[in-house]
Amino acid sequence: MPLTLSSPAFAEGGEIPESYTRGGKNVSPPLKWSGVPDGTKSLVLVVQDPDAPNGTFSHWAVFNISPEVLELPEAESGRPGPQALRQARNDFGNAYYDGPDPPVGHGIHHYHFRLAALDTPNLAIPASTGVERIWQEAQKHLIEQAELVGTYERAR
Repeated sequence: MPLTLSSPAFAEGGEIPESYTRGGKNVSPPLKWSGVPDGTKSLVLVVQDPDAPNGTFSHWAVFNISPEVLELPEAESGRPGPQALRQARNDFGNAYYDGPDPPVGHGIHHYHFRLAALDTPNLAIPASTGVERIWQEAQKHLIEQAELVGTYERAR
């Protein structure tokens, strides 16, 4: 069974609801996955917008996720506590989820949610590391990856 990534909030290629954008509640959407391959020791999740005017814009990265975890509930990004997520610094400069916020009139943007199953229990990099660097490090340990794409257009 291949690794799959989905969200009960939006379908593959569907529009990301306003509440998950910076203009809305700016909370992370609920995400679920299945088919984690044998030998997986950790997971990494990144969210990036390749349609940004100045090149790919990184919105979120969560790393060192236990392979037993099969979902991230809505608004999981901001939850404190002992089970708090390891999150990298996004291109807004924050170490948490920041939702879609494309320029007004720039058209539809595609947000790529990518989940990677890794052969290492942790990426030994500081949380101050940027999303793109986290993804580059993950590629060195990649077993399998899955992708979910959502869209958003800011009209005003």
